[in-house]
Amino acid sequence: MKRCLLAFIALSAVSLAVLSPEAHAEGFVHADRQRIVDGNGKPLILRGMGLGGWMVQEGYMLGLPNLGAEHVIRSRISKIVGARRAEQFYQSWRDNAVTKADIDAMAGWGFNSVRLPMHWNLFIKDMPRKSGPSKIVWNEEGFRRVDALIAWLKANHMLLILDLHAAPGGQGNDPAISDRNPQKPSLWGSGDNQAKMIALWTEIARRYKDEPTIAGYDLLNEPNWGFQDKTDTHGCRETGNKPLRDLYERTIRAIRAVDTNHMLIIEGNCWGNNYAGLLPIDDRNTALSFHKYWTATTQETIEPFLKLRAQYDMPLWNGETGENSNDWYARAIELAEKNDIGWAMWPLKKIGINNPLEIPANSNYRSLASYLRGEGKKPKADAAFAGLMRLAADSRFDKNVQHPDVIDALFRASHSDRPAPFRSHKITREGGTIEAVDYDMGRNGVAYHDIAPGGSRRKAKKGAAYRNDSVDIALSIDGYSVSRMQPGEWLSYTFDSDGAYTLHLVIRARGSGTLSLSLNDGPKKTVSVNARGWSHMAATVQQVRKGRNVLIVKSTAGAPDFSGLTFGE
Repeated sequence: MKRCLLAFIALSAVSLAVLSPEAHAEGFVHADRQRIVDGNGKPLILRGMGLGGWMVQEGYMLGLPNLGAEHVIRSRISKIVGARRAEQFYQSWRDNAVTKADIDAMAGWGFNSVRLPMHWNLFIKDMPRKSGPSKIVWNEEGFRRVDALIAWLKANHMLLILDLHAAPGGQGNDPAISDRNPQKPSLWGSGDNQAKMIALWTEIARRYKDEPTIAGYDLLNEPNWGFQDKTDTHGCRETGNKPLRDLYERTIRAIRAVDTNHMLIIEGNCWGNNYAGLLPIDDRNTALSFHKYWTATTQETIEPFLKLRAQYDMPLWNGETGENSNDWYARAIELAEKNDIGWAMWPLKKIGINNPLEIPANSNYRSLASYLRGEGKKPKADAAFAGLMRLAADSRFDKNVQHPDVIDALFRASHSDRPAPFRSHKITREGGTIEAVDYDMGRNGVAYHDIAPGGSRRKAKKGAAYRNDSVDIALSIDGYSVSRMQPGEWLSYTFDSDGAYTLHLVIRARGSGTLSLSLNDGPKKTVSVNARGWSHMAATVQQVRKGRNVLIVKSTAGAPDFSGLTFGE
């Protein structure tokens, strides 16, 4: 279907008088003054996950931080494997990276919502024009995938927030976020691009106006642009934000002309954090979204948004947060929920350990990525293509590495001051083994203590392996181990025993230092470590009780490496 954008420009000029200040229908999630409520009017805390990397790729998620934007990644891949095979990869990626299995798992973990980052080019075909406004040709690829996602969510009684992550032309000076090509007109430099954005939201509203599974429309992800001062690259000092406000108002008018059911969500400049000049918005069914990354998890960090909520009588939503440690996740979610703010973590999966799911990188892909980062030699086209297709296949849920410690941080540790076992450890009369890296799950100071826990932009973890805590974990040919435990650092191990036994405890350690061990708050027993290689050191005789036991291993001197524990007769 083709439509001239002029029609949409005219539509966006419809008077705000057509809007009802309380515009929403029963059965739809909506804004009720300072709260987001469900279709029955009951307060709703959105506990969500952003499907980052599915429709919009960012380089860092693929181990390609230097490439950034998707169009750059695609171009570099195409130069190696050819445009046709590059398209095969992207199609396979979209087929595998999000499936019903992902949604089923998220529902089981405790999520009640999903935020879908959308790329405009999966919904509108990019049609070259000689002059005048572009004509819209809808790309059914994007709509088809939204329809499938709605069906999967509906089967799990979950909600969907549609997020325009990559707007036509790109909405910021952080190109990777919106796949912006600086060589082409931006969203702000092109009336045609703005009209495309309005057209897309109008079509989405037309197609989904009666779909209650959709909780809201997140109109524009993380605008970051200096309108008044071009040296203010990301709009963090912007005081007016007039072009952004104007675009929001035109988009809202166009949506409300066809859809009065759905909640709308707006984000400020400066990656969703600068609301100067944007409020009030003349639509009562609208929420404010702020994004929280690499900042402290203290009340004062969200006070500016709480003041906006109170001043403008609008609900808040922490629409994107994450990319940090488990301890930070737990504290950030506790902060949000105690202030009646829902959240959406970012992202569900990538190549990396600090998300619920990790996409494994195969050897052919690692070689390709090394070359693309400027660190290795150019691979042969067939090997590169094989690596890409394997990566796409391994993005599927059943091929992902699951990280239960991340899920625990989001849903249990965020509301608990008690540790929980990372793995089920069973000790019998014959004994049993516990790996050092399988310490308990929980916050820093609850399940472990690390003297450099991080929390904002500080890199606390040496290495990035196995667990998403600040505990230093190393990988060698001998497997994973806890490395260089500093004096005062400790780890908690919860295990179950099928009886009361007197067992010998042996630790595997190396380096130089002293470890103390305390079982069930009993007397501390000390083990000296002085070995170049991994050595088994008899610790002490321990009285293991039937049922649940907790062992604390603490470094008291030096900085030994610690590999594991073995109970035996």
